[in-house]
Amino acid sequence: MDAKPTWFWKLALAVSAAIWGGAFVVVKGALDDISPAWLLALRFALTTVILCAVFRRTLREHLDADHLRTGALLGLFSGAAFLAQYVGLADTTPGRSAFLTATYVVFVPLLNWAVARRRPAGVHIAAAMLALAGVGFISLAEGLSFSLSWGDLVTLVCAVLFALHIVYVARFSEGRDIMTLTIVQIGFSTVVALVWAIAFEPVPDLAAAGGGFWAAFGYIVIMSSCIAMVVQNVGQSIVEPATAALLLSLESVFAVIFSVVFYHEVLTPRVIVGFALIFAAVLVSEVLPSFLDKPAE
Repeated sequence: MDAKPTWFWKLALAVSAAIWGGAFVVVKGALDDISPAWLLALRFALTTVILCAVFRRTLREHLDADHLRTGALLGLFSGAAFLAQYVGLADTTPGRSAFLTATYVVFVPLLNWAVARRRPAGVHIAAAMLALAGVGFISLAEGLSFSLSWGDLVTLVCAVLFALHIVYVARFSEGRDIMTLTIVQIGFSTVVALVWAIAFEPVPDLAAAGGGFWAAFGYIVIMSSCIAMVVQNVGQSIVEPATAALLLSLESVFAVIFSVVFYHEVLTPRVIVGFALIFAAVLVSEVLPSFLDKPAE
């Protein structure tokens, strides 16, 4: 796979960002037929089965008690993050959900400070201020009153959980097989979603679901979970980190484009400014440090 030229993987990362951006609109539509936790449980369960089949040799070589324990912890954070994202998406627009979720890259250095005692750099503090300003613009209602919907607030919680997941992946992945950890993580994320679904949501009547739901479900499992995830793993190992981060950060931009075209989301000037500030925060947090760390030629 890595024999392909770098430009191919740059294009592949951009396509992955577009796939994930489109997923916000697709999931929003699927939630008309099924509740969030049940959708996640089915998505993660089928993804786990597919990845176990594709990477069965890797699992035979690396799966042990240590990978199970570590993957379970990561799956707890990941499952809770996706659950919060899906629950929040039921009460907000795909574009707002995408940009509020994107704030996780700003939370990562701050949470890593708390967990690993690594003080964030000045650019990360600046990114946090930009993101905070962006959320402020998004939350401004008519009359300049502060108003975030319940779905918006839950989505911000999801961003914090995604950031925690990233921090702990960095902390525990060294010396372990990342694909094995990923598969175990998705498997335990299935358990998190299923427990919540059984406890708080009615059992869905999938027999009544139309073709639109099954098309959306296929997109979420095959495109978002299997293809885009593998492309990200390989692409990030080949493409220069700053470029890869920039390409993947386009996810939220694609989400807004698809939301406007297919979901008919209306963008006010204040919301556009908020999106722009959050996107700038993502770039400052993800891309600028890599450029600053480059040695002079």
